[in-house]
Amino acid sequence: MLYIHGDILTGAHLKSSDTSATPARVTAIAIANGRILAVGSDAEILKLKADSTKVVDLHGAFAMPGFNDAHTHIAGAGQQHLTVDLTGSKSLAEMQSRIRAYLADPAISANPAGWVKGGGWDHTLWDGKKLPGKADLDSVTGAHPAVFERVDGHILVANSAALAAAGITAATPSPAGGQIDHNATGEPSGILREDSAMALVARKIPPPTNDMRRRALEFSIADALAHGVTSIQDFSDWDDFLVLEEMEHAHKLHLRVSEWLAFDTPLAVLKERRASHPADDPLLHLGMLKAFMDGSLGSRTAAMEDPYSDDPNNSGLLRFADQGKLNAMSAERAAAGFQLGFHAIGDRANEVALDAFAAADQVARLPGQASAPKDPDAGIVNHVEASPAPAQLRFRVEHAQVVEAGDFDRFASLGVIASMQPSHLLTDMDWASARLGSERAVFSYSWKSFLDHGVTLAFGTDYPVESINPFRGLYAAVTRQNEAGTQTYQAQEKIGINEAIYAYTQASAFAEFREKEKGRLEPGLLADIVVLDRDPTKVSARELLHTRVLRTIVNGETVFEASLGK
Repeated sequence: MLYIHGDILTGAHLKSSDTSATPARVTAIAIANGRILAVGSDAEILKLKADSTKVVDLHGAFAMPGFNDAHTHIAGAGQQHLTVDLTGSKSLAEMQSRIRAYLADPAISANPAGWVKGGGWDHTLWDGKKLPGKADLDSVTGAHPAVFERVDGHILVANSAALAAAGITAATPSPAGGQIDHNATGEPSGILREDSAMALVARKIPPPTNDMRRRALEFSIADALAHGVTSIQDFSDWDDFLVLEEMEHAHKLHLRVSEWLAFDTPLAVLKERRASHPADDPLLHLGMLKAFMDGSLGSRTAAMEDPYSDDPNNSGLLRFADQGKLNAMSAERAAAGFQLGFHAIGDRANEVALDAFAAADQVARLPGQASAPKDPDAGIVNHVEASPAPAQLRFRVEHAQVVEAGDFDRFASLGVIASMQPSHLLTDMDWASARLGSERAVFSYSWKSFLDHGVTLAFGTDYPVESINPFRGLYAAVTRQNEAGTQTYQAQEKIGINEAIYAYTQASAFAEFREKEKGRLEPGLLADIVVLDRDPTKVSARELLHTRVLRTIVNGETVFEASLGK
């Protein structure tokens, strides 16, 4: 397969702060057996053409390495689409209307006592910004027990039937790391915060069938490919991973997936699961262990050192309160060869994560092993030209949204990757300053500060919390403005477009130990390419939001192609 007459960014020298090196471009690329055979000029690549070689003319279109989303939940995204999708609801009334419409489906109404699920609502978009409650659901759900997760997955609202099914009453205590909200009368309001509380209801819900899991995954995978995403790093259930295996064996998996495992799973089970699938499988493999240190800013469950500025009696919820136990588990799992990645949003949660990594580092790091080296010319970590030793632990903090000033150096010294989602800022900037106050806001969503401290910055979306569309993330990274362009948040943390693309491709590949396999378009690497209708390095920031994917190529095969006229 040859692609010619293109404007192809290979990813080499993709360092905007190094003015002496122009990012490498070619016009043609040759692919064989799913890998890149050669890159160069049209004349050079056409010399490789045989009688049976297929040639695709790109007609001058821009192409680049496929995006690697470093943080997704594809099963949840697909299941949300197949149930009551409340994404973007502008009011409680709209939320209720969508639930009512879903229940009008004869297949649903035929089982009047069946469970109803959904998610994606965000009360910060509503006038008054008031959380919904069980009474708001009871008026539209009838006898159905019903639960609907907030967009960030850290709160759900349950109706009276669901609370009754779970046995939650006014006397039910909040579990460790979670919270059951109560109304003025002392009765549960319907709001359950964080996994330990949400699980009281969730464990009563019948699990999805394999067919439902497959349909959910197929939807999310198609969505990713349509947005130019060729690799994801994902946290879904183990049963979803087994469905992905089935799809791979049937040659129906066209997206590269690094699937995470739950950190608190017994170590023996983790080892057994790791051994069950080839570690060198370039299409599907098991990746890091994920744990949750806290919740989210939007739900005010992110663990903060000091109370929220707009909720002075609340400092959030720390989900791993026993630091000693966390340290011991982290050291044990790192010593067993597992990569660790901790969800941490608040400054307190980030400190807890870093303390655990420091403890694990003492046990698991090889003697004399150094952190990732700096490129003295670029002033940022360059993992392609000077990769650290293969045994580097590559701890990760997922989100890292609020960090104390002194902790940037701790990230760097421990070699911790900041796995962040720039599109979160598009949603959060309306209320983030009110939550944090002016002093803490300076150290929030701090992409440039991480890079300035030599920390690897990997980008993703947290799909379905945000759209999997990477161009929203690029826009947020380079502007720190809302999509209307009317509001800017901490402009000093903007980064350049090349740095943002690097974070979405090469750095995210490094974050999953795959930087020698993908992230660049060079001979020997996997042939994962996205063709766009514009060059994101040359258009205005506003135009990034309107970028269209023309073609997505995985393993040398076109797996998405835009329809004409759309």
